[in-house]
Amino acid sequence: QVQLVESGGGLVQAGGSLRLSCAASGSDFSINAMGWFRQAPGKDREFVTAISRSGSNTYYQDSVKGRFTISRDNAKNTVYLQMNSLKPEDTAVYYCAARNGGIVYDTRLWNYWGQGTQVTVSS
Repeated sequence: QVQLVESGGGLVQAGGSLRLSCAASGSDFSINAMGWFRQAPGKDREFVTAISRSGSNTYYQDSVKGRFTISRDNAKNTVYLQMNSLKPEDTAVYYCAARNGGIVYDTRLWNYWGQGTQVTVSS
């Protein structure tokens, strides 16, 4: 089993930055892709970004391209999400996810989830 623990959420003004971290433990050798999803109140959980095991492949939701950057440190079993130029519409609970296969957008196909961290962007 794999455990994922997120950190780094908080309250920030529009235009500001936050960095989220997600540390994996347990049977982390089975992890391939890692990603970030978010869920705003009253909305479905949505794909934000994901990264392959090697880090050579990354994918982003169109609304965050150029503002968010995903990276991972396999030696530390940690994935990061650097969020710049934050907007009020980025407000959501952000979830770290991992899966044994490659990157997919469908939330139902991810094997492991963190507990979520709140990101609030004020206008």
